[in-house]
Amino acid sequence: MIVNALVVPIIESVCELEFQYSSCGVFFNNMCGIVAYIGSKPARELLLEGLKRLEYRGYDSAGIAVLNGKLKVARSKGRVSGLEEIVINDDSFDGTIGIAHTRWATHGEPSERNAHPQADDAANGHGIRIVHNGIIENYASLKQYLNDKGHVFTSETDTEVLAHLIGELYEGDLETAVQSALREVTGAYAIAVVCEEEPEVLVVARKGSPLIVGVGNDEYVVASDSSAIVAHTTQAFLLDDETVARLTRDSFRTTTVDNVELTPEIQELEFTLEQIELGDFKHFMLKEIHEQPETLRTCIQGRVDALNTKIVLGGVADFESELSKAKRVLLLGQGTALHAAMIGEYLFEKLAGIPTEVEFSSEFRYRNPIVEEDTIAIAVSQSGETADTLAAVQEAKRRGALTLGAVNVVGSTIARDTDAGVYLRVGPEIGVASTKAFIGQVAVLTMLATYVGRRHHLGREDMSELLSSLEQIPEHIKTVLTQSDHILEVTKGVVNRDNWLFLGRGTNYPVALEGALKLKEISYIHAEGMPAAEMKHGPIALIDKGMPVVVVATKGSQYEKVIGNMEEVRSRGGHVIAVATEGDLTITKHCDDVFYVPDVPEPLQPLLTAVPLQLLAYHAAVLRGKDVDKPRNLAKSVTVE
Repeated sequence: MIVNALVVPIIESVCELEFQYSSCGVFFNNMCGIVAYIGSKPARELLLEGLKRLEYRGYDSAGIAVLNGKLKVARSKGRVSGLEEIVINDDSFDGTIGIAHTRWATHGEPSERNAHPQADDAANGHGIRIVHNGIIENYASLKQYLNDKGHVFTSETDTEVLAHLIGELYEGDLETAVQSALREVTGAYAIAVVCEEEPEVLVVARKGSPLIVGVGNDEYVVASDSSAIVAHTTQAFLLDDETVARLTRDSFRTTTVDNVELTPEIQELEFTLEQIELGDFKHFMLKEIHEQPETLRTCIQGRVDALNTKIVLGGVADFESELSKAKRVLLLGQGTALHAAMIGEYLFEKLAGIPTEVEFSSEFRYRNPIVEEDTIAIAVSQSGETADTLAAVQEAKRRGALTLGAVNVVGSTIARDTDAGVYLRVGPEIGVASTKAFIGQVAVLTMLATYVGRRHHLGREDMSELLSSLEQIPEHIKTVLTQSDHILEVTKGVVNRDNWLFLGRGTNYPVALEGALKLKEISYIHAEGMPAAEMKHGPIALIDKGMPVVVVATKGSQYEKVIGNMEEVRSRGGHVIAVATEGDLTITKHCDDVFYVPDVPEPLQPLLTAVPLQLLAYHAAVLRGKDVDKPRNLAKSVTVE
């Protein structure tokens, strides 16, 4: 059946939910990348290009399968570049249909045999190959069933179990076999499947793990993330849960796993190829740091009306009554998102006067969390797919909270599972270490706190002043970015030190945590962030001559106390690097180096003070020769406990 669907603009970046789990020697896939193609173009080059664009999702191993009469398969441990060396000049990989995969492993050594694509039974199979993101929870019982049928397994993956199951159920129709297999599966999956016996067919399916089908001119590009699609077509549809798509070169058919036909809505991809390319920048992280003025402007555009003292948040408008009577706010996050949530705690208590708590998503549901009447739970996540945060949302909702999302990815699981929310609108973030998404998260929480605050006790005059200042923040960030060369020179003097401290108070304490995290993530320098006053309660013992101590010391309610903390460090020989307010010349008496940020109201300072710390971490990583965009052991989204 050829589907001619209505085209509507909507998708910004639909991506990211692949779980990885390890138990009893079986390895599952987490934050991996899938790309598949059927059309008239050479598949090999397109698949490799797609893998490179998806490599930020995982780079422990990679693999490709191309149909050219027979299936030709290559897999390799390590980066996509290693796979490319194997296949790029091999004519046997010529063909116009294929699948590919790049993997991030959280448990066990990545290896070629555990890399994808995985195959059905070698002796009695049908030449089936599959790439998979997700977790097959009932793999053990399925594997036992298949062992009893005589199947022989060669890897330790749950994916191979699924490949064998499809092969066992295959009776000449790949689509039907996939549907039948998935009816027996418990868990989450995004898969792409090819078969030697049906060389003109590509079958894809998903449950829990988003998968996008790009629709071109007699061709289809399938990927985990639209970044691998946008170079080839601007039209795509997102597969719904428990949906299967059968693709040929000139048509597609979508069904449920029970073979009920569906008509998907083809949508227009909003972001451009330029947004996911490096341009003149050396690294995506640096590009995304420098994009922050524009992305913040986009984030607040149409939402902040300082002239009329209004915040317009269409995503939560239907719940204005509930927000107006909110008595408690819970903020849920992990990693960088948690730090943004911690800033949100200060903002909600200051601007809205509502008791607010920040929770590690990973810990929330393992206690007996108290969720009182009129509680709002806000999930903060770049991807909208963080497993712990998603589970925390579900627990909060089960206990009666109104759940909101502050996420970047349109159509993500958290966006779908929360009652309402506000998108960051900062565009695709490729660098594994989050920068512009953090600024977007803080901005969205600022707007939410102001929105709720106006419905509680925040006065019109105070709100007007805050919104006017918020509108100026993008230009202020530009000013901070001009100091990049100065920050580089300061970094050169301390980059060889292996232990750092980051200190802050009030809203800048979470900024100190974020600064330490950025340094750890990409330079592998040990760093701790903490409230400045906490240093005296033990960590001060670590300070020796020349130890870098970064202090966020902007003018504010605790400025004098921060100055005292800086002196405590200096008296013990520490090298103090201050982030200070423009015009504060006195600060130079208390530090060795200083980075200045424009003077803004205290609640908005984190939007500026985080930026020099991002640049500091970036320059440290480059100077130490690290892979900035692909730090070891990390992936863009953590979707496993």
